[in-house]
Amino acid sequence: MVLAQMVVDSVVLEGRSIRETALTYGVSKSWVHELVRRYREGGPAALEPHSKRPRSNPRQMSHEVEEEIIALRKELLDAGDDAGAETIKWHLEKRRENVPSSSAIYFALKRRGFITPEPRKRPKASYVRFEADLPNECWQADMTHWQLDDGTEVEIINFIDDHSRMIVGCDVHPTVRAEHVRDLFERACLVWGTPASVLTDNGAIFNATRRGGRSGFESDLLAAGVLYKHSTPYHPQTCGKVERWHQTLKRYLVKNPASSLEELQSVLDRVVLRYNEQRPHRSKGRITPREAYDARGKATAHTLINQPHLRLRKDVVDPWGKITLRYGGRILHVRIGHHHRGKRVRLYIVDEHIRVLDDDGHFLGEITINPDKNYQTMAKPKEN
Repeated sequence: MVLAQMVVDSVVLEGRSIRETALTYGVSKSWVHELVRRYREGGPAALEPHSKRPRSNPRQMSHEVEEEIIALRKELLDAGDDAGAETIKWHLEKRRENVPSSSAIYFALKRRGFITPEPRKRPKASYVRFEADLPNECWQADMTHWQLDDGTEVEIINFIDDHSRMIVGCDVHPTVRAEHVRDLFERACLVWGTPASVLTDNGAIFNATRRGGRSGFESDLLAAGVLYKHSTPYHPQTCGKVERWHQTLKRYLVKNPASSLEELQSVLDRVVLRYNEQRPHRSKGRITPREAYDARGKATAHTLINQPHLRLRKDVVDPWGKITLRYGGRILHVRIGHHHRGKRVRLYIVDEHIRVLDDDGHFLGEITINPDKNYQTMAKPKEN
């Protein structure tokens, strides 16, 4: 501003020539001409720097397109779908030609107040992302909480295919128990085939690691030749795909409230159908999970994982001559004998076969567990 005023004063007040003024102040003659013209037309205020921004942009998003973007954003949010710029762009491409870029859509949403900028997140390059190579190579399972309209707490159990993101099982119960997990897994296998492996967290409905045994679900997997894997405690990222599904599921459920378990199960069935077969998945290149699942051959259950389940258990025979044992997710009662009441015993368990010894190492008998019976009887050693 100071230089501009000095240039103008040199010409207008002092009467110096354009050429002389340009040489004196080290500027171009055309700029001197421009400053003098602006001063004579608008006075000192006209010497303020002007924006170089174009007065018009032939590529600027039209009002019509912007309104369509806003309407689509609201439509997707109302349906419980992802409503980010990439998703909106994908839907626009199905409706019209010459679709704006994702960044243009983002700035349109930001300009209209639909997006609040977030602090810079951790760069995507820093994440290590795993995905199974084939459908049925790995299923992830987890349970999440929800509420009915009246505030009643319920629990939803889910199985998701790691490769395709297809939901292969989704049930709601007042409280998810181990038998619910086993039942849902069995039904999912009948429809989609038996997976090669299953990944879960360390919940008691899945495994009995903390109880020092094997759960019924683990026994089912072993019998089917399915490799069982569980995440590190307090590290939900390991089961990130099913955790991400829970977020998506709850966005749908907010839009579709239910007042009973039966009604909520009906909603879940509709949501799973929409998610699997109608909604394109961003991580799968904008195809549906069902399309991704059907696109490749399926992995099958492993055949070389039937290693024996070994377990050493110490117990004390109760006053009725029995001990209790958890097997296959159930509590079994084992008759040791009244004459062994109060005796400390050791159980050497190899799958369904158990050898019982006392603390001195004397062999007391053996048991072959019948999983269909709650009461088991120890066979006494044969006398020589």
